[in-house]
Amino acid sequence: FFQSYAVEVDVKDASNATCLYAKWMMRFLIKYETNSSDYKNTTLNLSSSVTHNGSVCGNDTEAALLAVQFGEGHSWSVNFTKTNETYQGDFITFTYNTNDTAVFPDAKRKGPVTVVVKDTMRPVQLNNVFVCHNTDFFEAENVTQIFWNVTVQAFVQNGTIGKKESRCRADTPTSAPTVPPTVANVTTASTTTLSPAPTTAPKPVENPDTGNYSLKSGNTTCLLATVGLQLNVSRDKPLLININPKTTSADGTCGNTTATLKLNDGNSTLIGFTFVVKNASASVQKFYLKEVNVTLLNRLNGSVISSADNNNFSKWDAYLGSSYMCRKEQTLEINEDLQIHTFNLWIQPFLVKANKFSTAEECFADSDLNFLIPIAVGMALGFLIILVFISYIIGRRKSRTGYQSV
Repeated sequence: FFQSYAVEVDVKDASNATCLYAKWMMRFLIKYETNSSDYKNTTLNLSSSVTHNGSVCGNDTEAALLAVQFGEGHSWSVNFTKTNETYQGDFITFTYNTNDTAVFPDAKRKGPVTVVVKDTMRPVQLNNVFVCHNTDFFEAENVTQIFWNVTVQAFVQNGTIGKKESRCRADTPTSAPTVPPTVANVTTASTTTLSPAPTTAPKPVENPDTGNYSLKSGNTTCLLATVGLQLNVSRDKPLLININPKTTSADGTCGNTTATLKLNDGNSTLIGFTFVVKNASASVQKFYLKEVNVTLLNRLNGSVISSADNNNFSKWDAYLGSSYMCRKEQTLEINEDLQIHTFNLWIQPFLVKANKFSTAEECFADSDLNFLIPIAVGMALGFLIILVFISYIIGRRKSRTGYQSV
């Protein structure tokens, strides 16, 4: 569990009237390179003290700017543009400082790093307040920006915050919201009950559906993945959560020696898989899964429930230019409280050709199955041959006894 601070900024104009107001919560997941050329994941949270130097009101010809600074040289800003009837976010600029050794220990690159992304905020009517309690994500250049409980109004008129709200898409449910099974709700039965209520066995969780995911570099497919994913959150007792591929999107990066697949199930789970090439200078090279990170979010308000990663894996290895396959269930141990179960896995993070998987190297469990089938068939045939031989011997003996009696 992580402490997150809400940011509230009230920008005033020359007459001391509010011209730009915002209140929100955010945090950042960042992957950075260490001096040993490994990559680590880190989390950057807001500190309790945040400044908003450089924020400006904006007008009909000048964009409004909401800018905040926090921690050891980190900053974040978004600018808003205005039409005759609406306003909307334009670009989000995030700068993190790898000189902050508490957040970026052993960082290879020193100094500020800036990431700019396009804001996907829809146009909002002037005098309306934009509200989004659910989570929103922006992923770019090894940075995932997470926002929730957002309230903002740019170009405030007459210093008065609007009373009408414009909600984000995620806050407009198509059905009654349900509490996600990420934190157990504990209730106690009344002690005045004369007889215990009947108990029923919990319904077993079915295996997850298999999803197909891919990444492109330009117009060329550079990563292919087919897998069914199931989370096991066992903080108190095992709790299985299936990832629905119909609502899950894929993002990430492809490279010559490193590839990352990021899966976002829509509003409650972020899963990242990082693959690397070992013995990159050798004539015969292999790839393998090195790191997995998971972030669990509250589906109702988007707040972060927990985040975990493990960068010491050495699984799913295969020769470069081929794919890896494992139809059997496998378990990835992220930490003592979180596991990922995979089903019907088929992955190729490098050298994809013609949008198709290359020849697959199968996992040991599948190989065992392939070996056991012909062995079982051979044993059955051998047993049948023995039965035929015994029947033949018995038949000959009976024939000889018949001849002698004659």
